[in-house]
Amino acid sequence: MHVELDHLVVGARSLEEGAAWCEATFGIVPGPGGQHPLMGTHNRLLRLQGGDAFAQAYLEIIAIDPAAAPPGRARWFGLDTPPVQAALARGPQLLHWVARSSALAEQHRRLADAGHDTGRVLAAERATPAGLLRWRIVVADDGLPRCAGALPTLIEWAGAHPTDSVPDSGLQLQALAVRGLPNVAAEVLQPAGIQRPQDAGPVLCARFLSPRGPVILSSPFMV
Repeated sequence: MHVELDHLVVGARSLEEGAAWCEATFGIVPGPGGQHPLMGTHNRLLRLQGGDAFAQAYLEIIAIDPAAAPPGRARWFGLDTPPVQAALARGPQLLHWVARSSALAEQHRRLADAGHDTGRVLAAERATPAGLLRWRIVVADDGLPRCAGALPTLIEWAGAHPTDSVPDSGLQLQALAVRGLPNVAAEVLQPAGIQRPQDAGPVLCARFLSPRGPVILSSPFMV
């Protein structure tokens, strides 16, 4: 039972700021996304190219939706927290990675048995022009990713996947390095195509080839 990269999460103070950053950084206008009523957020998407290692992967630009009702709980990816908000004040940031699982309940249980309480399994959905997307996702009550974002959020899709209706963007993900992923979690998840440097540095480091040339995004959090 291995997991694969589903998507990279880039947080922004607003979706407009995130879209402008994307065009300036990659030379690509992000595609449409939608609203997340469960969390009071909204997003825009870029489909990633990357061969077998990153098949069905995409980049998500996400922000708190000012038009949405308060969710009544902490939003995912730490968007409500002072450290993340301080980081986003400097511009959009690579915050996290989400791993696609076909055995979410089993891997969630095994992580908990190994001492990694990653949160609750929630059901979520959002409307798209191509139809309703539905998924299950593990989110902690405090909204914070574990291990400063090294331990991925697990997701399991029910039917359609966002990349089914998102065109190729011309953005290629060449490598994803994750620092600080505990060995026991790596044994449970067996993430495909992920590098695990053992030196100090940013928790996440993603290397892209874009229309503007090579681009490296790093997490604002260090190990």
